[in-house]
Amino acid sequence: MDDKTQVRQGRSALVVETGFCSECGERPENQDFGAALVIPQGRPLVIAAVADGVGGSKGGRVAAEMAVRGFLEGCHDAGIDSLKQVAVKTLEALNRWIFSVGQRDPALTEMATTFTGLLIAGRQGHLVHLGDSRLYRLRGESLDLLTRDHNAGPAMPNVLTRALGAEAEARIDYLAFQVEPHDRYLLCTDGVHGGLSDGELRADLGRRTAPDEVAREFVERALASRVGDNATALVVDVVAVPALERSDLVEAFANEVIRALPSPGDVVDGFRLETILGEGRYTRVLRALDEGSGKAVVLKFPKPLIGAEAPMREAFVRESWIASRVRSPFVGEVLTLDPERQSRLYLALPFYEGETLESRLARRPFLSLTAGLDIAQKLTKGVAALHRAGIIHRDIKPDNVILQPSQGPGSGSGLKLIDFGVARLKRDGEPADAAQPGTPSYLAPELFEGRPANEKSDQFALGVTIYRLFGARYPYGEIEPFSRPRFRAPVPLTQARPDLPSWLDRVIRRAIAVDPEERYHDVLEFMFELEHGADRASPIEVVRKPLYERNPLLFWKGVAALLLLALLAALFSIHHG
Repeated sequence: MDDKTQVRQGRSALVVETGFCSECGERPENQDFGAALVIPQGRPLVIAAVADGVGGSKGGRVAAEMAVRGFLEGCHDAGIDSLKQVAVKTLEALNRWIFSVGQRDPALTEMATTFTGLLIAGRQGHLVHLGDSRLYRLRGESLDLLTRDHNAGPAMPNVLTRALGAEAEARIDYLAFQVEPHDRYLLCTDGVHGGLSDGELRADLGRRTAPDEVAREFVERALASRVGDNATALVVDVVAVPALERSDLVEAFANEVIRALPSPGDVVDGFRLETILGEGRYTRVLRALDEGSGKAVVLKFPKPLIGAEAPMREAFVRESWIASRVRSPFVGEVLTLDPERQSRLYLALPFYEGETLESRLARRPFLSLTAGLDIAQKLTKGVAALHRAGIIHRDIKPDNVILQPSQGPGSGSGLKLIDFGVARLKRDGEPADAAQPGTPSYLAPELFEGRPANEKSDQFALGVTIYRLFGARYPYGEIEPFSRPRFRAPVPLTQARPDLPSWLDRVIRRAIAVDPEERYHDVLEFMFELEHGADRASPIEVVRKPLYERNPLLFWKGVAALLLLALLAALFSIHHG
């Protein structure tokens, strides 16, 4: 089993690292067996499995080894679109063989084995499972158990209710799920999970040490805490996954139906809908609770409008695909759901705690220079990440910026730029729109002339957003829909905020210049100016006015007092002279 394997197909790459350890402990023979295999031909495929034999030392070992070897061989040539059928059929065939041998060979009487198998094909994961071996997934800080134990319960944990080869017909658990970069999977027998708590597993996996190292540590600690059982751990680290293909999303969304809009209180695919967050012409957005994970999410549903089905599917495909191409702490994500879970057309997004920038602008006091620059710089970095990925947002505005609560002293607030419903990829073949999307007050002047959106028009919208962040007003005034505005000189930011430095006004004015050629070449340049503008600003020369200009009355009173003193001194000198 290779320590690190990379499989490439065109521009796509599946990169995994694996680690394995298995020890017999106090037992005379190790009845556990595990292995992982990467198939380099065709589209990337990873196969990993662990098994724990039962039914006597010889029979258990034979069953476990044959199950794993047979599974790897049976799935070796499977097509990516038939993995579920191949995996299940392979296990069913292995079950019949092990059951048959256990019935007729006295040396292998009633042999059987637990079995947990993981397949990763591109961005798709598949799980097949019987018994009490387990598959865990660490994603971020969350450790999820993807299997359930088939035993008689806490009172009799060693009594299996399902095992490969125990019955003539196998009852196989199957689960499909999406694989993400930096996922860490642990396949283990009960010798490991029976001796280590979920908290210990989460802590050790979360340290992100090498897969071989963490697998050996699990086995050694489990054997030290639980004498008398074999222990096996197989760790699969997903370093990178192939880029999501647009055709994959088109195919996936083509099978999702557009149904009547749900309402708060409804349950859709295990999501309990709670409140409506927004309602547009084509969509309804609701906050929901994922009953499986207990996490809050946002679900966006299309409205079942006559003639809008094709455009809505295209918009949802575009939003999912674009979100999958960007990795930035300042850009929102779209969640990828397991294909067998989703029964209708909708998008699932993370729920970000906080408020929109538009909501914050409605309150006083204004944002301070320090707080405003922190937000402006993070927002600009988010837009720069989009542009590096070849994405034009086309609707940058305070309503599409989520301000998240501060994570601690000195950390500033978090930020997410959201909503890619009208975004587009800057690439050959991207269709032009009949009308420019976006919000009129943030549209660059050239868009009103019918020119296509690009990085410069995004920069204009970003500049207007940052202008409003500090001043709450619009630099060119609020623009009504369907109007053709005439862009004159913008209102200086310092007119609304005399407390702000003049260099900030100059930096923003360039980003919102009427002529796109006068704007920054790239938003990265805009970001640099926001970060370092104060360093290059002209020093403020404080000129102290003379007293006769600041307070003439006080000045002349002082002069009179000095003259009086001089007169008294002269008289005193004459009198004593």
